[in-house]
Amino acid sequence: MIAPKPKSRPDKTSLRGYVKLFRKDILSAQPAKLYRAWMAEFRTPFFRSYLVNQPDLIKRVLNERPMDFPKSARIAEGLIPLLGEGSVFLTNGEAWKRQRRIIDPAFEGGRLRDTFDAMVASGQMAVARLDAAAGPKAAPIDLEPHTSHAAADVIFRTLFSIPIEHEIARDVFAQFQDHQREQPILNIAAFIPLPKWMPRFHSKRTKQTAKSIRALIRKLTEDRMREIKAGTAPNDLATKIMTTPDPETGQVFSAEEMVDQVAIFFLAGHETSASALAWGLWLLAANPDAQARVAAEGAALGDAPQFSDLSKLRYTKDVFRETLRLYPPVPMMVRETTCPEHFRARDIPKGSQIVLSPWHVQRHERFWDDPDVFDPERFKTENGKQCLRDAYIPFSSGPRVCTGAGFAMVEGPLILAMIAAKYQMRVVDEKRPVPVAHLTVRSRDGIWLQLEKRA
Repeated sequence: MIAPKPKSRPDKTSLRGYVKLFRKDILSAQPAKLYRAWMAEFRTPFFRSYLVNQPDLIKRVLNERPMDFPKSARIAEGLIPLLGEGSVFLTNGEAWKRQRRIIDPAFEGGRLRDTFDAMVASGQMAVARLDAAAGPKAAPIDLEPHTSHAAADVIFRTLFSIPIEHEIARDVFAQFQDHQREQPILNIAAFIPLPKWMPRFHSKRTKQTAKSIRALIRKLTEDRMREIKAGTAPNDLATKIMTTPDPETGQVFSAEEMVDQVAIFFLAGHETSASALAWGLWLLAANPDAQARVAAEGAALGDAPQFSDLSKLRYTKDVFRETLRLYPPVPMMVRETTCPEHFRARDIPKGSQIVLSPWHVQRHERFWDDPDVFDPERFKTENGKQCLRDAYIPFSSGPRVCTGAGFAMVEGPLILAMIAAKYQMRVVDEKRPVPVAHLTVRSRDGIWLQLEKRA
C-alpha cells in the first residue's frame, strides 16, 4: 500500500511564496527533488540553509561533531513562551550537557520496567474510551483526539503518577490543545533574524495558553518538591529527575528549571507519541493482513500484560518502526554551523542552517526499496538493515538522540497492539489522510476510521 504524502511545491518559488506555503505546511513547502538529492541549498536575504540527506554528512553533524552544530535558535523562537529559555530541547553547550546528565538516568533501560504498568493503564483507558465509538453501524471517528488523549495520559501517569482525569492534568491537556492550534512555531523570527530586544510578536492566545500551562506545571513540580522533602513522593519519573544530582557539580534542578523540562517532556512525549499512534492505526486499518497479525499479538498479551510480554510484540514493533519511517513525528531538525564547513565540494559559511530531514531521508528514493510503500517486513531485508543504519533517524542520533526513544518504543507497540486486539479498524475512503507538519506530522483533516468490536 502506498502511504499518503503531500504534494510538493514547484522547484522555483519566491521567498514570499515559500513563507506562505511554509505557514500552511512545512512538508508541502519543499520541492520533490529533495527525495533524491544528497544536499540542497536554499538562499534567503537573511540566511543560507542546506538540507542534507547524505548519510556520512548526517553522521558528521549528529554523531561525530555534534557540539560544532548546535541547535538553531530559529526553531526556538516560537517555542520559548511555552518551554522557557532553559528546556533541554532548546539549550546547547555546557547547559545542555548538564541537563542530560541529570535527565538521562531516569530513562535508562531498568526504569522502563517501572513505567510499564502506567502505560498499560493508559492503554486500557484508551480502549475503554473507544468503546462507545465502535460498532457495525457506528459513525466514523477521528482517531487523533483519542491518541492525543492516550499519549497525554501516559505522560501524566509515568511522570507524576496521576491519570489525565486528575484536575491539573486535564487542564494542562486542554490548554495545550489550544496552544497547539495557534501554531507557535511559525514565528517571524524563524525567518528573519531579530535582535534580542525586539518583540517576537507571539499571538495573544499563544502567550496566554503558554502562561497557563506553565503555571499548572509549576504547581505540580512545587507539590512534588514538598512530597520529596516529606519523604512521601512516589517513585516515578518526576521524582527520579528531581532527586538526581549532576554527577559533576552535585546540583539538582531548581523548581523553575524543572518547569522547563516538564514542558518539553509533555510537548515531545505527548505530541510525538500521539502523531505516531494515529498514523500507525490508520496504516493498520489500510492493511488488513498487518492488522490481523498485530491483533493476534495484542490478544496474546492477555488482560494484564507484563513487561516480559513485550517479546510477544515482534511484528508490532516492526509496524511501529515502519510507521516512524513513513511519518516521523518531527519531520525536520535544524542545526547551525559555528565555523565555516565544506560539504560536497561547497563552502558552507559560519551561521548557516543545516537542515536534517527524517521525512526526506526515510523516504529517499536512492536509499529505500519502494520508499513510499508500507512494509513492516522490510527491516528483515538487506536493504532495510542497511537503511536502518544509514537513513533512519526518527529520534535523531548521537549525543542528542531523543531521551525518550526507548520509552516510545515500548509505549507505541503496546498501545497499538492493545487497540488492535479489541477493535477491527477500517479506513474511510472519502477521508484519506493528507500529512501536514507544524509542530509534528499530523493529518490535515484528522485520521478517520470505522471501528467494530472484535468477537
